[in-house]
Amino acid sequence: MTAALVLVHGAWHGSWAWDSLRTELPDVETIAVDLPSSGPDPASLGTLDDDVAVVRAAVAAVGRPTVVVGHSYGGVPITEGLDGADGVARLVYLTAMMMDVGHTVVGSLRGQYPSWWDVHEDEGYLDARHPEQFLFGDVAPGVAEAAAAKLQHQSLAAYTVPLTAAAWKSVPSTYIVCENDAALAPRAQERLAERAGRVVRLPSAHSPFLSHPEDLAALLREELASVPD
Repeated sequence: MTAALVLVHGAWHGSWAWDSLRTELPDVETIAVDLPSSGPDPASLGTLDDDVAVVRAAVAAVGRPTVVVGHSYGGVPITEGLDGADGVARLVYLTAMMMDVGHTVVGSLRGQYPSWWDVHEDEGYLDARHPEQFLFGDVAPGVAEAAAAKLQHQSLAAYTVPLTAAAWKSVPSTYIVCENDAALAPRAQERLAERAGRVVRLPSAHSPFLSHPEDLAALLREELASVPD
């Protein structure tokens, strides 16, 4: 029985981000979640705990071995939420925050927000400036424009909660380094990837599910094939 894929998007995105990738995997069961920390209303954005609950529920609903992919911020809820979760065969960190217990996203930045983050501390959210440059640098212009139009607000609170668990310590893991990423520097990815059991690389910017869906699908098929029947 082939394992299923649970796909966890990054900040500002939604399950729509994975559509092109899912088209490349028609024979694989794929489940793409929508994280509550990303949404249209800054006043009702979810927390990291809310994101964790959604990810855990998606994995539990599969009922068979799963490979869970976290993109960018999506690496945080899979790290926090899947330690000891039944059915999780492997974690895949796609240019993602693969952090340890006690770490926060904001803490990893040492108090310096990236210039392309539009941070609204009083209202508790952040937006992405110039997403075509930082998030979709190698995506076809029309596709990048359409994706940028779908981006939503991101909860700042989800970026400030320290992790209490690190699932990669108990679950086999792979890190996919995106070598031309302008959002999460490749050198930072390489440091995070030192925690992973396997490291592979793509010659892509931050969103290979839009720019290199065939190549990403091939890598994920390798991950699925590593799961025992």
